[in-house]
Amino acid sequence: MAQRTGRRPGNRDTSGEILAAARTIFSERGYDSASIRQIAAMAGVDAALVHHYFGTKEQLFRDVVDIPVEPAALIADIFGAGVEAVPERIVQSFLGICEGPATGPALFGLLRGAVSHQWQGLLLREYFTTQIIRRVLSRLDTVVDPAEIPLRASLVSSQLIGLTLARYIFHYEPLASVRSELVVKLVAPNIQRYILGELDLTEEDARQLVTVLTGLEDAGK
Repeated sequence: MAQRTGRRPGNRDTSGEILAAARTIFSERGYDSASIRQIAAMAGVDAALVHHYFGTKEQLFRDVVDIPVEPAALIADIFGAGVEAVPERIVQSFLGICEGPATGPALFGLLRGAVSHQWQGLLLREYFTTQIIRRVLSRLDTVVDPAEIPLRASLVSSQLIGLTLARYIFHYEPLASVRSELVVKLVAPNIQRYILGELDLTEEDARQLVTVLTGLEDAGK
């Protein structure tokens, strides 16, 4: 039987089915390895219809994750005070997301869901790693080794997500109650090292990193 393409007949929720397919593909393959064609095939529609409803792959991914954050605006703010202030601005911006009236509840909902549902955790990881942190690091590719960007991005993401869980979800005291300015002061040096510091990778470390990244790429194909 030939696969159906184009708009589906009847009252089907086509956009909802595309979102459901995208959620599966993005969580299984990651943002980089996922494609509009794969998502369209799972949803049983033309790739053109996916573009019609959601535009680009990036926009579709942001709709799947559903956090009201504009990455481009956020990154512009992070770099607004120059490269040296980037680590501090990252923490400030992230705390601003956590404490925002719309962005905070959206992020916390995704984090709570990630505890029970692996796919939500994978989407959250992909969102912060590919849409925010890796873009920040890509603007610093003249300062850091581009081959280290995926590792540095995952380290920064782990720091920020761990901070969010401890401060806003599990309410670890006194971290949960101290001023945001103090949190920035204490956490920014860790972000500074992850972004700009020497990782002191040995040749064996570097080979292992390449092996891991190659395995991830192959798994996403």
